[in-house]
Amino acid sequence: MPSIGNVQIGKNGLTDNFIGTLKTHFKKYDNVKVSLLKSFTRDKKELREITQKILDELGKNYTAKTIGYKIAIKKWRKNIRE
Repeated sequence: MPSIGNVQIGKNGLTDNFIGTLKTHFKKYDNVKVSLLKSFTRDKKELREITQKILDELGKNYTAKTIGYKIAIKKWRKNIRE
């Protein structure tokens, strides 16, 4: 089973549908890379805000790291963030 899934955020942004898609990817994958398209944002500060919103929606078992304009999200077995 592959351990890394890929999802893209386009011009529609963070919708409930995107969060649902992300949650279903974590049923199959341990790690998911989220690519941000140019039509969505090219601002690093906004990228950090988006990352935090995604983590808030997913819950405490997830951590994220931004690499360029990609967000690498990892699911942990235990609660990492408090």
